[in-house]
Amino acid sequence: MAGQNTYEVYPFRDGQTVSIPDRSSVTSIMGSGVHGVEDLLDFFLRNEPDADPQLVVRLAGIYIEECALEGVNSDVAFVQMCLETGFLCFGGLVTEDMNNFCGLGAVGPEQPGISFPDERTGIRAHVQHLKAYASTEPLVEELVDPRFRLVQPRGKAPDIFGLAGTWAADPLYGQKMADMMADLSME
Repeated sequence: MAGQNTYEVYPFRDGQTVSIPDRSSVTSIMGSGVHGVEDLLDFFLRNEPDADPQLVVRLAGIYIEECALEGVNSDVAFVQMCLETGFLCFGGLVTEDMNNFCGLGAVGPEQPGISFPDERTGIRAHVQHLKAYASTEPLVEELVDPRFRLVQPRGKAPDIFGLAGTWAADPLYGQKMADMMADLSME
């Protein structure tokens, strides 16, 4: 432990230790993000220097807007997008043209995932799916996530550690998210 109400996170990129106050403020899925578009862009480019900055800025802005509408932590949603898409390199079942930024419905070659008509709809579906995992509150915006009602019980994962074994089969999924959240918070 780094101190009272803190814990140490070991970012997977360089092994540095970062102490983050009050773990719940960093890992809670519901709530407000603390990082703006520039911080999200800096984080993204540190991890994927060849990315198109205009695309990243556009997506970061949409994430902040959509998360604010539903009360979802935009930092968590953006970081999860980075994890799920390999910083928009994709390379798995989901392809860039699907506008699916969180692997919704991607279970194998027979079911490569759900396609959305545009970036905003894909991001809204991602945010709504996170809300289904983290909260029992009703949606604010019209439902676009076709898998929203499959999350049972609603609210079963109030923080990122609850996504391990539920959202993703990987038992280290929450820790991977926490490591990336620590990387985002690095100056």
